[in-house]
Amino acid sequence: MTGVVPNQQISEMIQSGQINAAPLVIDAQIQPASLDLRLGNVAYRVRASFLTGHGAKVTDRLKEFEMHRVDLTDGAVLEKGCVYVVPLMESLALPEGMNAVANAKSSTGRLDLLTRTITDGGTEFDRIPSGYAGPLYAEICPRSFSVLVRPGMRLNQIRFRTGHAVLDDAALANLHAEIPLVNGDPVIDDGLGFSVDLNLPGSTLVGYRAKPHTGVIDLDLIGHYDPTAYWEEVHSTDGHIILDPGAFYILVSREAVCIPPDYAAEMAPYLAMVGEFRVHYAGFFDPGFGHDSAGGAGSRGVLEVRCHEAPFVLEHGQVVGRLVYEKMAEAPTQLYGVSIASNYQGQGLKLSKHFK
Repeated sequence: MTGVVPNQQISEMIQSGQINAAPLVIDAQIQPASLDLRLGNVAYRVRASFLTGHGAKVTDRLKEFEMHRVDLTDGAVLEKGCVYVVPLMESLALPEGMNAVANAKSSTGRLDLLTRTITDGGTEFDRIPSGYAGPLYAEICPRSFSVLVRPGMRLNQIRFRTGHAVLDDAALANLHAEIPLVNGDPVIDDGLGFSVDLNLPGSTLVGYRAKPHTGVIDLDLIGHYDPTAYWEEVHSTDGHIILDPGAFYILVSREAVCIPPDYAAEMAPYLAMVGEFRVHYAGFFDPGFGHDSAGGAGSRGVLEVRCHEAPFVLEHGQVVGRLVYEKMAEAPTQLYGVSIASNYQGQGLKLSKHFK
């Protein structure tokens, strides 16, 4: 069937050996439309980020770029500003006609922890071609905070697809007419546009900016850290803020988003904005996100924003990204916010789960 593979089919892929793992995949890794990937036991500190290239293996490229190895067995710190490659516990043997796309998990993105998947022979980050058989690796570059990691931690996730399931603008408009995908009038142009909210009701607080010199964050500690030790509040009284070059911000979308149970979505950049600033997306929106059947009633999208080159004025209501909707191959048997641990259902402006 054409579409994004749901959780029950991911389970079948594990049973059939199309997804392999050592140790075996645990149930908590399987999400409604994706599989969480786990860090292995070693991190390779490399001189620079790289793509493997046609005909080459990641292990060959590591011989060129490796500086030293970090044993993660008892936990180790990945330093801010450094690049690491970590073999993942999962590997693939995809059938022809099935490809995959990977992305950082929500909490990973909100820590400005650049995490991308690379493969043998890979010419793109986070894209796994049809029929790929081989290992998976995570390239990790902490950009705002140094982090303490251990084997088995899940920083990124992978989604499997067959055929072309992306909704074009006409199909997206029809879906919105049937099930409102955002509150208010939709901006549909190569996906569903969303804008930034810099006028939150009853508060001048509109976001957070990462502090430049902070302590380490242990990724296993949930609700542990004082936000004021890591973040500065960003306030606005006139509906705009000025982004500083190189700074990292957490903001929130003006729209409350809904992902119906038969669909999944992926955040993508709003191309007209590239060059001024980049909204770095954690990426996947699972079926049921913000949907009333899953206790959502619309959920805001959290925006992870980094400014480039020059200071840039960001205005309330400015379009900063788009959601690309895809049809599921079949409805998943579990939904975001229902019977699984979903940290961000019904969210507004919210830091990652590691903060109080």
